[in-house]
Amino acid sequence: MTAPAAPAGLRGGRIAWQLAQTLWVGGIWVLFFVLLPALQQFGLAPLLVEEIAGFMQPLIMGFAAVCVVLQLLVIGFALGRRCLQDMRAQLLLVTLLAVVGFFALAGHPNGDYMQQFTYLVAAFCGLILTLQPRPDETPAS
Repeated sequence: MTAPAAPAGLRGGRIAWQLAQTLWVGGIWVLFFVLLPALQQFGLAPLLVEEIAGFMQPLIMGFAAVCVVLQLLVIGFALGRRCLQDMRAQLLLVTLLAVVGFFALAGHPNGDYMQQFTYLVAAFCGLILTLQPRPDETPAS
């Protein structure tokens, strides 16, 4: 037996959800936990690695914001009014706040440390989000 075909709108939402989540969560984790440590191990000058991080982290966080907004639209469409009670939507909102905090702290004197914190908050919210089912599957509470 085959599973019944999903409506076209629901199927598009499922694809958008998975693609957006893969791109922003994967991008954050690959940059911070793979690429930058690899560049340090490769023997590049610390100032060069810092420059690369300074260029790439805002780029990845901006991309994450776009993907999170897309995911919020998908979950809002799937769950309607009860979307704010859902843990996935709450994780997405915390991630969005972390991204806003990341950019708001750019000129702060201790902004580097606080920006790293907001970056890691977004990374771990994304990790927890990947463990949750899609909005078209069983609801997370």
